[in-house]
Amino acid sequence: MVFSNKKFLFICRFSLLLLNLEEYYFEQHTANHIINKGCRDERKFRGSLKICSKSIIFEPDDNIQPIIKIPLRDCISIKAPEDNEANNPFTRDTSGGISVLCNQVFLIKERNITAPYKTVRGRTEHLFQLDVAGKLGDVVQTLHQLYRASCLDKMGDQAAMITAILQSRLARTSFDKNRFQSISETLHMECKAEMVTPLVTNPGHVCVTDANLYFQPLNGYPKPVVQITLQNVRRIYKRRHGLMPLGLEVFCTENDLCSDIYLKFYNCQDRDELYFLIATYIENHVTEHTAESYMLQWQRGHLSNYQYLLHLNNLADRSCNDLSQYPVFPWIIADYSSSVLDLTKPETFRDLSKPIGALNKERLDRLLTRYQEMPEPKFMYGSHYSSPGYVLFYLVRVAPEYMLCLQNGKFDHADRMFNSLAETWKNCLDGATDFKELIPEFYENDSSFLVNSLKLDLGKRQGGKMVEDVELPPWASGPDDFLQKSQEALESQYVSEHLHEWIDIIFGYKQKGSEAVAAHNVFHPLTYEGGVDLNSIMDPNEKVALLTQILEFGQTPKQLFTIPHPRRIIPKLKSLSRTSSHSVSITESPVSPNEESFEDLTEESITLAWNNIAKLKLDEQYKIHKEAITGIAVTCNGSSVFTTSQDSTLKMFSKESKSIQRSVSFSNMALSSCLILPGDTTVISSSWDNHIYFYSVAFGRRQDILMGHDDAVSKICWCDGRLYSASWDSTVKVWHCDPGETLSNKKHHFELLAELEHDVSVNTINLNAANTVLASGTKEGTISVWDVTTATVLHQLPCHSGTVFDAAFSPDSRHLLSTGEDCCFKVIDVQTGMLISSVTADEPQRCFRWDGNTILSGSQTGDLLIWDLLGGKVIGRIKGHTGAVTSMWMNEQCTSVITGGEDKQIVFWKLQY
Repeated sequence: MVFSNKKFLFICRFSLLLLNLEEYYFEQHTANHIINKGCRDERKFRGSLKICSKSIIFEPDDNIQPIIKIPLRDCISIKAPEDNEANNPFTRDTSGGISVLCNQVFLIKERNITAPYKTVRGRTEHLFQLDVAGKLGDVVQTLHQLYRASCLDKMGDQAAMITAILQSRLARTSFDKNRFQSISETLHMECKAEMVTPLVTNPGHVCVTDANLYFQPLNGYPKPVVQITLQNVRRIYKRRHGLMPLGLEVFCTENDLCSDIYLKFYNCQDRDELYFLIATYIENHVTEHTAESYMLQWQRGHLSNYQYLLHLNNLADRSCNDLSQYPVFPWIIADYSSSVLDLTKPETFRDLSKPIGALNKERLDRLLTRYQEMPEPKFMYGSHYSSPGYVLFYLVRVAPEYMLCLQNGKFDHADRMFNSLAETWKNCLDGATDFKELIPEFYENDSSFLVNSLKLDLGKRQGGKMVEDVELPPWASGPDDFLQKSQEALESQYVSEHLHEWIDIIFGYKQKGSEAVAAHNVFHPLTYEGGVDLNSIMDPNEKVALLTQILEFGQTPKQLFTIPHPRRIIPKLKSLSRTSSHSVSITESPVSPNEESFEDLTEESITLAWNNIAKLKLDEQYKIHKEAITGIAVTCNGSSVFTTSQDSTLKMFSKESKSIQRSVSFSNMALSSCLILPGDTTVISSSWDNHIYFYSVAFGRRQDILMGHDDAVSKICWCDGRLYSASWDSTVKVWHCDPGETLSNKKHHFELLAELEHDVSVNTINLNAANTVLASGTKEGTISVWDVTTATVLHQLPCHSGTVFDAAFSPDSRHLLSTGEDCCFKVIDVQTGMLISSVTADEPQRCFRWDGNTILSGSQTGDLLIWDLLGGKVIGRIKGHTGAVTSMWMNEQCTSVITGGEDKQIVFWKLQY
């Protein structure tokens, strides 16, 4: 269980959960609690006296005896009687004593049983005898201060006075440097902060050295110092706590949702300075992940649905230390009555495109009517889908102390408890104010939250039945089986195909604004980040009221995406052809068993090749040009290699004879790229002289010239009789060209079909596998994605600072990768146009090939680099050219590579494994 792994393993008899919300525990003193002093039935209990900001708590050493909690607001008097007072109950004792007269006390954990608090009303006197009499005056003075604060009428005034007392205590103390792990540690920073755990915070001092992060609680609870070795830190996040940017959460694990420490600071400057110190320390050891980088991993199947949701929650300020921002997970299953759970039926699942409140049309209609009649600010739902009460509703059986803390020492009414999955789901569909989603525990492996293993007395329902274990649906044989089937449902194909719709609602573009209204997804304005500026509220009472409201109501996650979230890439059936399976629009067609097995082998061989791409070996290299090579094209049988160069020549190199067979110059201007048409009879070259040249291999002469641009032609592509040309004249042009006509004497056989306008020079273009989408990159770093069937731009993003060197679609056409002068690789989701990943290199990468996960790139210094795109790191480097790698060709099997460089050489590479 996420909730129990680190936070709820075991709670000692006394814990901060015995305090009220927003209450502090200041100090403790060993003492005796004397009952009926001086009488025949006088009794004395040894234990610990806790001084808290709103109460006095006495914890007896004897576990049979209850913990006594005396609210300061219910006190009549607190005093240390003078020795000369008549009938002084302390005169016969040498140790210091305190007399507390009150109207009400709470008895907690009698016989060490977790249960609702017992309330004892009526005037009672409690005498506490301190072991150290010298502290009596200070303790009484503190209690008097806190008592005066508790008697103030307004909550804001109470909070202000308690805060002043706290800050005074913190100012009089500092971090104990004797707690350093080593005397050689260098102190970098010390400040005041509070350690945050669910429902409570604990003030103290934070200290950062060159080796460790320390937190020393002011009260020494639960231990004198918390220490985290910086070398173990894996992730660190700034957090929004109580609507303010004051939180910091530190993780020593990669995937655990529960952190090692959550700190809340008293000002942003301290928080940001500490973040900088730790982030600077770990930046060389840890790769920073963004929502987009996790998205790419999820899309390509490297993260499960569960893992992806955990990461999104983490990035959206959701923390298991903050119950008002606890991680939120979706209801997935809608069938809680069948004996068998059928995950192949869509009706088994909840509609993930709608928030809970919109799943029932009749209820939604009523809510919309109220919404339309409501004055500004309007909201559709009077409660949230995630709040402290909802979290503890699900977890009361494993975290009863938290429920008692939240609800002032009481459990909820038995009929409102989490009694049944079917009842809870039905209420979420039909209830007038119930719109709650689920929590991660429903998709974890620990089913203890469904079982009353602590034998808690949670009350009796109207029918007389005691609240025990959660009633499971008929299709679950037990709690573990329920969780197993829930996990299977979360990872099912249906959910994988629709999870992005729920992400749009909770973390994405449907969270706010007009899209939220259209999606019926509008909650109270206070729940949204930026919904209220606490710094602008001068009235302390109004500020406390707002914070209390948010704590009870819950908060909407931080918005992570502002455009539609891409779908997950679902592996297709093996009956799909290789070409169609890599297309944007996929059509299924039956194939014979022989074809299927052949394609399977082809896919497997390509996968094998990319898995071993780091084993590329330099086979041969030849210096065949006088300037940098700009393009490489190879005949089908691999025997002839055509290259273009800035020396203005097109050369034909024979692999067999290892010599140049042809050398052609069309003008005195550089050639920029080349390609060979199907049939290997014609080579097309683009030139800086604004022209495109057609060269006949069979006749050994130029066939034709296309004078189609007003500036240099930078790149050309060909498909199905269509030529695509990019130019520095800021256009990409699409031409119809029948290669058969080029043998005739006709000169007007080129038909301009479309002109794709850009603002600046276009440096590179590429087509997807289905030849339906074209990507273009400009000299100013803009990437455009075009629908070539309609000649319209689908997306336009300022991806790079400086020239885009190369761009190419993934084999499945879902993603577009580009590289530029700014040393960055950028990944765009083709469907949504979202920039989902950015990886920075040490130097520009001039050209590349990739399989959707791994990149083989040619660098500015001449090396070939192998990149793990999802991990964002170089996993291999192969020495190659002595200058920049400017051009790269790879065969269909991905086993042979040819590169060209500024060193005027072509290099042949072979995969050897």
